[in-house]
Amino acid sequence: MVCLGNICRSPLAEGILKQKALQAGLHWTIESAGTTGHCIGIQPHALSQQVARAHGIDISAQQCRQFVKTDMRDFDHIYVMDEDNYREVQRISGELWDPSKVSLLMDEVHPGAHQEIPDPWYGPERGYHEVFDMIERACEKIVEREA
Repeated sequence: MVCLGNICRSPLAEGILKQKALQAGLHWTIESAGTTGHCIGIQPHALSQQVARAHGIDISAQQCRQFVKTDMRDFDHIYVMDEDNYREVQRISGELWDPSKVSLLMDEVHPGAHQEIPDPWYGPERGYHEVFDMIERACEKIVEREA
C-alpha cells in the first residue's frame, strides 16, 4: 500500500487489509510505504489513527517508511492511492519496475476507472472518514477475490 508520505492513506489501507485478511484466514504480509521520505519513523497521522480506532483497527504501532526499489521485487502486488504515487513507484523502482504488479487501489472497486483516493492531509476529519470508507470497499474486494 503506497501513498505520498505513508502518514494518512496507506497506513489506513495496511490496517484495513490486515484486519480483513486475518478475518478471512489469509496469511499475507501487508505493509505500507510512502513515495517521499519526509515522515520516516513517525506514527500515522492522529486522525488516521482515530478513524481506524473507531472501526476497531489499531494502526498506532506503524511507522512511516519510504518505498524502496526492492519493494517491487519483494511484494506480489503494490497498490497505490493515486496516479502521482503510480509514477513515483515506477521512477523509484528503476530497472525492477513491473507494471503487472502495480495498480490503483480503487481499481478493485471500479476497474479501469482510474479513480484516486484523495489525500485527506489538509482537510477536515470528515475527509479521513471518506477515505477510510473508500479503502475499506477496495480491501473487501481484494479479500473476496482471494478468499
